[in-house]
Amino acid sequence: MLKSLLIKFNKFVASVFEKVTNREPWYKYYSNNQKIDYPDLTIYELINKTAEFYPFHYAYEYYGKKVTYRDFIIKIKRTASSLLELGVHEGDRVTICMPNTPVAIITFYAVNMIGATASMIHPLSSKNEIEFYLKESNSKYILTIDLVYDKLMEVVGKTSVEKIIVSSVTDDMGKFKRVMYWFFSGRKNKIERNEKAIFYSDLIKMGVYYKDFKACKRRSYDEAVILYSGGTTGKPKGIVLSNMNFNALAIQCNMCDLAKAGDSILSILPIFHGFGLGVSIHTPLYIGMKVILVPDFSPRKFGGLLKKYNPTLITGVPTLYEALFKTKLGRRDLSHLKCVVSGGDTLTPDFKRQIDSFLKAHGSRATIRCGYGLTECTGACCLNPKMEYRDNSIGIPMPSMDFKIFRIGTMDECEFMEDGEICVSGPTVMRGYLNDIEETRKVILIHPGGMVWLHTGDIGCMDSDGFVYFKQRLKRMIVSSGYNVYPSHIESIIKKVDEVDNCVVIGIPHSYKKQVAKAYIVLKDGIKPSNGIKKKIKKYCEENLSKYSWPYEYEFRDSIPKTLVGKIAYRELERENNE
Repeated sequence: MLKSLLIKFNKFVASVFEKVTNREPWYKYYSNNQKIDYPDLTIYELINKTAEFYPFHYAYEYYGKKVTYRDFIIKIKRTASSLLELGVHEGDRVTICMPNTPVAIITFYAVNMIGATASMIHPLSSKNEIEFYLKESNSKYILTIDLVYDKLMEVVGKTSVEKIIVSSVTDDMGKFKRVMYWFFSGRKNKIERNEKAIFYSDLIKMGVYYKDFKACKRRSYDEAVILYSGGTTGKPKGIVLSNMNFNALAIQCNMCDLAKAGDSILSILPIFHGFGLGVSIHTPLYIGMKVILVPDFSPRKFGGLLKKYNPTLITGVPTLYEALFKTKLGRRDLSHLKCVVSGGDTLTPDFKRQIDSFLKAHGSRATIRCGYGLTECTGACCLNPKMEYRDNSIGIPMPSMDFKIFRIGTMDECEFMEDGEICVSGPTVMRGYLNDIEETRKVILIHPGGMVWLHTGDIGCMDSDGFVYFKQRLKRMIVSSGYNVYPSHIESIIKKVDEVDNCVVIGIPHSYKKQVAKAYIVLKDGIKPSNGIKKKIKKYCEENLSKYSWPYEYEFRDSIPKTLVGKIAYRELERENNE
């Protein structure tokens, strides 16, 4: 027994030493480099603590309606009580298929309060994708927006879903705003009542005992959220995240001088995305900020939203800031903007300087801060310091996160500025992939010394001060308008079309979206290319892929170019489109 304890102690000492030495280069850029004591709280409990400190601060604003933290918690409790009455229990999984609305956020925390898991999916997912997500998570309940209800009903019978909770964009609007919304949008979707469906407005009436409702006692390391990312194996992967993952991210972001209590954030990034849910929702709510919820954002609305709400913080992807740069603001004052954060893709130094100049010309003292993250690390793990920037850098590791660059395929650490695989360790690293132990074991590895490292599949390097530089992805992935698009998934869909023999998808440059997918298609012997076949393939893609994954171009080929060793010559195809 003593020997076992000594082994554990030696491993502990080694891990502490390794952490301390690794942190030294970049921790000088943090004003507070003390050890972080992460509380053993659930996601809901952390937000409830904020509400106790700032009960009369506004938690969110939605189409002009503002709700305080005190009332926000009441809404969460009432929804949680109602869900319990509906039949949701601790350990269940509840799918949330919603845009950024109060109902979606309230339900997210209510599900957590019960001790259930929230499985977050894109409301614009194809019906086949929705079916996959529901089966993969084994969800018994789903909250969805009325506009996608018909699509959901086509597949729900093939799943374990017992109840569909139907919400509307107008839920939690003021009466006047609701009438005006329907008048101007013209969107009406009548839903017939049936045994599987219940309207959210009826659901919350069930929570009559919400005042006495107590949160289910769960631990910080318990499963809390499932987010989905495209898979290199041809199917999406469910990423299982804990209470600790989300809470640690919020605490780390708070230490990075993004904002303070009473500030506001324009929440336009979708909640089914780690960056959107973790950085743009949970973090500001932990800080005590006001979250301005935008359910149907488009770049053309950007200028109007800034004028209307005067946010102090905005988070987005590079294409969003391109839209900002092109927005005709005239002499519009942007002095209210204190912090601007970019993630999801790399900003070129020239474009960063253009945005910084644009902000300065409109009265803002903020400079755009570039970051890096992945869903497997809850959305963010690296960020440029407030007062320091280096060209092409994605920043320094966030507080209590460890970064190392390892030589590809090894556990040997690279020298400074030597390219290798970016690996991350820390409290925001996922629990693992849903129902896929083998894939989990490929990316989460225990290194000598006992530290657990997430192998990101991204190539980069680090300088002597701890600034990290992203170079390219080991995984074959396209980033289009901040969305991760996986060619192998598109290829697997197109190959299901009867006339198709083979298909290769690559990313090609696009003036606004940075990259879009292009499909090279080889038809079966005896079948000639035609517009009719192209239309058939296109229609099949639209039925089975999310909109952001649809190929932008389709090209028929007699054959696919290959290397001397018989592998597909992706670089040759990419060169053709870059010439």
